[in-house]
Amino acid sequence: MGYGGGGLNATAQATRHARRIYVGGIPLTTNEADVNAFFNNALLAVGGTNGAEGQPVVNVYINVEKKFAFVEFRSVEEASNALALDGIVLDGVPVRIRRPNDYNPSLAHDLGPSMPNPALNLAAIGLDPSALQRMGAGGNLLHEHEDRIFIGGLPYFLDEAQIRELLEAFGPIRQFDLVRDKETGNSKGYGFVVYEDVSVTDIACQGLNGMTMGDKTLTVRRAEQSNAPGGVQPGMMNVPPPPPAIAAPPTNPPSTVVSFDNMGLTEEELADDEEYENIMEDMQEECGKHGEIVSVVIPRPGKDTDEKTPGIGKVFVQYASVDAATKARDALNGKKFGGATVVADFLDEDDFRARKF
Repeated sequence: MGYGGGGLNATAQATRHARRIYVGGIPLTTNEADVNAFFNNALLAVGGTNGAEGQPVVNVYINVEKKFAFVEFRSVEEASNALALDGIVLDGVPVRIRRPNDYNPSLAHDLGPSMPNPALNLAAIGLDPSALQRMGAGGNLLHEHEDRIFIGGLPYFLDEAQIRELLEAFGPIRQFDLVRDKETGNSKGYGFVVYEDVSVTDIACQGLNGMTMGDKTLTVRRAEQSNAPGGVQPGMMNVPPPPPAIAAPPTNPPSTVVSFDNMGLTEEELADDEEYENIMEDMQEECGKHGEIVSVVIPRPGKDTDEKTPGIGKVFVQYASVDAATKARDALNGKKFGGATVVADFLDEDDFRARKF
């Protein structure tokens, strides 16, 4: 149920896709009134309102189970300005801000500015003003998709300065985010980094991945591996890359469930709670681009049994409709993820419910 707002007239309905933002990673304890007040205050602080009387936020909807929200503004200008708040900390947790899936750039072109005002005072709320120069046409930070590195398996006793020192061995850092527990403020053992010189991204991944620190082993990879160019492996400078694998065509009849195989997921990653949470979040965000999701299942290794859990290494996504599932299957089949080529196929709904993976 949304907070605020009411019925939409024809004009408001036509502009609604350009007046909303998607906010991912909403804390479980945050309600719609909190989000409403938070974005009203944040936009006011950075000078992002349109100058009209009243509050810029007109409606908030939160999906508590999936930890995301849609925030609707009274103007296209204010919604575009809100995109610059990506990474802002809400109730102790940094949130992701994006355009919603129904955003149509061609229709939005004449409705108002599609980019944040470059004069926004982001420093007033502790955000990096240079982020505005790194924002793409869709309103998302470019490094979020291209050059951001995920670092998992960090020992909890390491503080931020120590982790930065480790990472800076590969070059100056543009941005580093250590994910912390909302209640205690302690490290959750993983974070994200972007280097000033993006050419060292793959070198850092190769150098850090698999490193042992105490009783932990680091997992380091591009955060958006599906869009990542293949890294050059040491000693293979003159070896041409292998031909790309050809994704298999679907063999099962269409259903609302899509099975994703060859995802490059390891049992070690799936067994680690923090890394599993990050994988789940990434899959919900990526798969959610193609339609409404009912549930996501990523099988994990059994902790108290030697029997192998069915479906390990696969991801199963149930959509609200066959049409959405088909769009996801067609879009993601053959896509690169972690250097592997994803194979997507449909799964019988009864088999999915029975966990016959």
